[in-house]
Amino acid sequence: MTQMSRLAHYLENIKLTKYPEPLDPEYQPACLIKKHEKLGQPVEFTVREQEITHTAAYLTNRQRIRALLNTKTVAEAYMKLLKMIESPPTLKIEEKHPIEREGKIGGANELPWIKYYEKDGGYYLTSPIIVSCMKGICNASIHRIMRKDDTLAIRIVPRHLYTMLQEARAKNESLPVTIILGVHPIYLLLAATSPEKGLYELAPAASALGDRLYKSPIHEHPIPDATIVAEAYLEPEDVEEGPFVDAMGTYDRVRLQPKLKIEKVYYRPGEPVHSILPGGLEHAMLMGFPREAQIYQTVLKTVPRVHKVRLTPAGGGWLHAVVSITKNTDGDAKNAILAAFAGHPSLKHVIVVDQDIDPDDPEQVEWAIATRFQAHKDLILIHNARGSTLDPSSKDGLTSKMGMDATKPLKGGHIFERAIIPGCKH
Repeated sequence: MTQMSRLAHYLENIKLTKYPEPLDPEYQPACLIKKHEKLGQPVEFTVREQEITHTAAYLTNRQRIRALLNTKTVAEAYMKLLKMIESPPTLKIEEKHPIEREGKIGGANELPWIKYYEKDGGYYLTSPIIVSCMKGICNASIHRIMRKDDTLAIRIVPRHLYTMLQEARAKNESLPVTIILGVHPIYLLLAATSPEKGLYELAPAASALGDRLYKSPIHEHPIPDATIVAEAYLEPEDVEEGPFVDAMGTYDRVRLQPKLKIEKVYYRPGEPVHSILPGGLEHAMLMGFPREAQIYQTVLKTVPRVHKVRLTPAGGGWLHAVVSITKNTDGDAKNAILAAFAGHPSLKHVIVVDQDIDPDDPEQVEWAIATRFQAHKDLILIHNARGSTLDPSSKDGLTSKMGMDATKPLKGGHIFERAIIPGCKH
């Protein structure tokens, strides 16, 4: 059944617009993806002198992720995703990966590099899942990879892979990693989560699909079937990485990041990979959806009902949240604000509204602020808190956070209600 869980088979059920002419790897793919994200139309295209097909713009909204997780509502999708990462199954690992017998072998040049923006530091891979194992514990996470001339660099933030690398470097050793591209998108979604150390992100994805996992060809890391499998090493030395456009649509600064050495690339010519536009809708959705689930769970522990949690597009799917709730008491909204910050520590601003306000409608949210919010009593400020380095106004991630209680008083009366015309859709 694993064969049926490759990206190519998932895409058979998605209506793709196929772009007929090969694109230049500089900027043209980014422009095409941006156009199709805005239109809500998934797209397939090829790039000159590349044997791999690119696809994009099919995980741009919550309904597609809800369908991916096979749930009826987004709230059910949140809870299912959380359950998957809290208790991943133990899977049998097959010995030989199918790509060893079905694919071609090459090097870094066979990888589907694209330059997305004018000031990018090089050509990039934007959707690679990096798998590494140490002392019987495996980790899978998404990291961008930059190619500049013959040098490869990978951006790593201080989480589980970073910890593994530091342990390897303490022994002056390289860290073996396996790079996979072109997988069923449920693997991408699970790789975007951050479960506790020791819970392998790809195991619940494989279980949900009825897949097997296979040993990678050289490092024998447990991975699913894929369009590309690259065996590589994170080296003890660092090289410059960036600039690169982050989730906020701004350029991330140049950093010293681990040097990557590709040992061997296995690939299936003509099969697809998923190319994610930096700062685009898919970028925000893949980053933000697992964090929305965490916010939903923590807020639900403090108030009787949570209707919607939305990490907003203008906040990069990361920094700004709007949460709609039902209150029991007038203090519930402030507890919900604090719970949201606890559920997603990178969150910068959160607005809590009543159930009659749709967080997907910025005008309704603004109306709630205009009519139900008073700064002297409804504003929560937290100074010098850890936020996100994605916020260019922060100082190394240190920021001020703001919560706004834009809910109406429980006994406020009709003066706080939105006027309704019976029989008229608003």
